[in-house]
Amino acid sequence: MSVGILLVTHNAIGEQLLGTAKATLGFCPVQTSCLAVGQDEDPDAMEQSARRLLQDLDSGDGVLVLTDAYGSTPSNVACRLATRERICVIAGVNLPMLLRVFNYPRLSLQELAEKALTGGQDGVVLVQTNQG
Repeated sequence: MSVGILLVTHNAIGEQLLGTAKATLGFCPVQTSCLAVGQDEDPDAMEQSARRLLQDLDSGDGVLVLTDAYGSTPSNVACRLATRERICVIAGVNLPMLLRVFNYPRLSLQELAEKALTGGQDGVVLVQTNQG
């Protein structure tokens, strides 16, 4: 068994991140689903959709829920899911975070959450500044 991954994002951000991560790695090492939340979506309906996805993703080790902008509708939907056991929600998903998670598919939920946090944070780097 392994931890499942659920991406809850604005529009198709999750699908794009997942597609890019799969293309980079050549495969997807863990069961992963995306929930695209549009501007006009009903948050309660989105929560119900997310809960159905959680049931499919949780094989007994839990689900790591990654969302984009904290405080936004997708994030609020994701945070409502955290009332269940074996669910961990992290906001601020980015490609380095997702790649890091996919590189450690056998970790526990808590360990995978830590890898996600460090991957996301370490992936934000000031590459160059021109203060001309």
